[in-house]
Amino acid sequence: MASDEPAYSVELKDGDFEIRRYEPLLAAEVTVGGERSAAISQGFRLLADFIFGNNTSKTKIEMTAPVTQQPSEKIAMTVPVTQQASGNEWKVRFIMPAQYTAETLPVPNNTAVRIVAEPPKRFAVIRFSGWSSEANLAEHRDLLVAWVKSKALPAAGPPVAAFYNPPWSLPFLRRNEYLIELTG
Repeated sequence: MASDEPAYSVELKDGDFEIRRYEPLLAAEVTVGGERSAAISQGFRLLADFIFGNNTSKTKIEMTAPVTQQPSEKIAMTVPVTQQASGNEWKVRFIMPAQYTAETLPVPNNTAVRIVAEPPKRFAVIRFSGWSSEANLAEHRDLLVAWVKSKALPAAGPPVAAFYNPPWSLPFLRRNEYLIELTG
């Protein structure tokens, strides 16, 4: 599914947990309503339409990994990660290939697709396999939250789910992650 991932370095490895520093990146993002699995499906289709050529230059953009999903706040003009979700809105993102800049990335034709420029950031991360079931996601989200608290790490937002594989991948081969942005 992907041949490109965001650049990062590992600052700390502690069992299943890591602290990573990510380089600046661009993402295409949509906000969609509904329950989590339906929202990621709808968001994926909107973003896929953009990278398959529904943009001002009709350019096909290489698919990258991961696809991320997080609760969305209903406050205008806010950008990243906040836990105060409306309960049924989700931000779904495709990370754009590293060769693009804000100036060279094609502009989406669909106004629901926003391009977001992210500065360098640090994240606490847990990597896990299996289906993206509510139970599997909740288990690993809670493990990461507990680890961040146990290390007294300064969280800057809620956990963000990241999915790296196509839907037909076998569960034991799937790469999923939860990330929590850290301040500093």
